[in-house]
Amino acid sequence: MSLVSAQALRDFVASAYAAVGVSGLEADTIAELQVKADLRGSEGHGVFRLPQYIRRIKAGAVNVKPRIRIERERAGTALVDGDNGMGHLVMKFAAEVAIAKAKVAGIGWAGAKMSNHAGPAALYAMMPLEAGMIGLYLAVGNANHLAPWGGLDMLLSTNPIAVAVPALDEPPIVLDMATTVAAYGKVKTAAQRGEQMPLGWMIDREGRPLTDPKRANEGLLLPLGGMEAGFKGYGLSLVFGLLAGTLNGAAMGRNVIDFNNDDTSVTNTGHAVVAIDPEAFGDAMQFRANVDALIRDIRGSKRLPGVERIWMPGEQSHLRYAEALRDGVMLSGPLAASLDKLADDLGIAKLRRA
Repeated sequence: MSLVSAQALRDFVASAYAAVGVSGLEADTIAELQVKADLRGSEGHGVFRLPQYIRRIKAGAVNVKPRIRIERERAGTALVDGDNGMGHLVMKFAAEVAIAKAKVAGIGWAGAKMSNHAGPAALYAMMPLEAGMIGLYLAVGNANHLAPWGGLDMLLSTNPIAVAVPALDEPPIVLDMATTVAAYGKVKTAAQRGEQMPLGWMIDREGRPLTDPKRANEGLLLPLGGMEAGFKGYGLSLVFGLLAGTLNGAAMGRNVIDFNNDDTSVTNTGHAVVAIDPEAFGDAMQFRANVDALIRDIRGSKRLPGVERIWMPGEQSHLRYAEALRDGVMLSGPLAASLDKLADDLGIAKLRRA
């Protein structure tokens, strides 16, 4: 394992993007968001993805000089055309549009098309928090690893959702989840580290458990609810994909490009980000105080035997973020080696270890 500071990681990521033609300001923006994923514990969607992102840029699948714009809009809604830019840039733009509209209309919904993979959902659901707003984010995953309930054709993806709710003195509540038992990024990181997957993440095409992540292409992710109630996760994946993809004119179903195995095709990834201003419903500070009260009530409630603490959604990520900012980010040996190789390929300085 290698320990690196957050700043060193951001500098390295930004230099990698600059080396393939991304402007300095945009490279810094992407780096800030990508490293934040690692700081919050979403390793499968953070710096782990950098070699893949760079590979796709070099192959011409991603536009490094996009003209991100609003294609059509109403008072509380907007459709953003990402011009095939990096998803982090597209969704930062979309979140800012949604927040601006919520300040006027009470709610702002920005859908996006012609985007790309943007990292963990929580990044964009949390952006409205800075304006004291509730945030919600939906996306169509960048590869289909989920079959309709009872089927074998992989027509759906992990299609995540994140919701961020501001509190007053307590940390915000941040729910970030895939509609599958595990996000595919966790499968990829397990493969890189030479680890096995837990039972219940994937099955093969005969319905048998699959635990070797290097054989992931032979199987299917299980929807949220697993073998017992997977119809729930299947239904969520479908409707989130309709809202984030089909509604925006983005890829969904058979049109989704597997960006893990295709470095040259445009993905036309779809997302949606929603900002809700609590002031539209009453006193915002009272709302946040009520959220505090609920958090404390839940945290202080009676626990099952052997349970040391009841956690709120996002609470452990908040703690990990603070610790990683202070102490640095741990990178696995295989990941550190892949970043060193990327540095050699791009002709940039290697990542500085702590």
